[in-house]
Amino acid sequence: MLDANQLRTLREFARRGTIAATADALGYTSSAVSQQLTTLERAAGAALTRRVGRKLILTPAGESLAASADEVLSALERAQSAVRGAEAHLTGTVRLAVFQSAALALLPLALGNVRRVAPDLRVQVTQSEPAQALEDTWARDFDLVVAEEYPHHSAPHYAGLVRDTLVADAVRLATPLVHEGSTIRSCAATPWVMEPHGAASRHFAEQQCRIAGFEPDVRFVTADLQAHVALVRAGEAVALLPDLMLTDADPALLLHSLPQAPTRTVFTAMRESSLVDPAIRVVVTALREAAGHLGTDS
Repeated sequence: MLDANQLRTLREFARRGTIAATADALGYTSSAVSQQLTTLERAAGAALTRRVGRKLILTPAGESLAASADEVLSALERAQSAVRGAEAHLTGTVRLAVFQSAALALLPLALGNVRRVAPDLRVQVTQSEPAQALEDTWARDFDLVVAEEYPHHSAPHYAGLVRDTLVADAVRLATPLVHEGSTIRSCAATPWVMEPHGAASRHFAEQQCRIAGFEPDVRFVTADLQAHVALVRAGEAVALLPDLMLTDADPALLLHSLPQAPTRTVFTAMRESSLVDPAIRVVVTALREAAGHLGTDS
């Protein structure tokens, strides 16, 4: 009988490519990963890995079993969902990945909603950047992710992950009270604060400036959107900010709508095998109710 944990280790090794990276991803020691792969080989009755120089790679049998592991793990998730659905009270843990502005704006309300409906359900929350969180949810490190994507900059797609739009979040130009002008073009000579390269918001903001005819003076780079707000409020920079970061009126800064009213899409994603899991659905519903309470469009 093949062991589910060992199959997950094999699948993770196929994805990561090294024992060390697999151990790091799963929170095991390297020796524990090696032992699990060896035990799985014995149970499978076939060599699953082989050495090529100093590198360990999968054999054709190992590749085939790693691909099949997804189906096995999905079947186990569906079975777990059926068990949860038969319980009178929801228990267990839902592992949620969420990015910063959604965590700040939606999470406190959502967790309160969950507690009222399912007080014995544990929600374990990790702040994670959307692209990585989507990959980790596909890999079963999380059960549910709240992610984002900007216009013309789609978040990564993974087979078997199902998306559901949560919020259509307007993006606006935020300027200090002392700034003259209400357009991106008027900020050509003004310092900007943006997220690091690679972030969807950074690509979107740079493109908006270039469309307006200039290269932005990005003087401040931080993934912390609270720092973006603080720098704008202090008169040190301008920024493009989504409404979820500005759920309350701030008298220390001005917000200006952009041409064509661009929106950032905030969405949940989960594995298809988890769609009927009642615990995960409770968390999704709680997030949607929190978004509705804030008056966002979904």
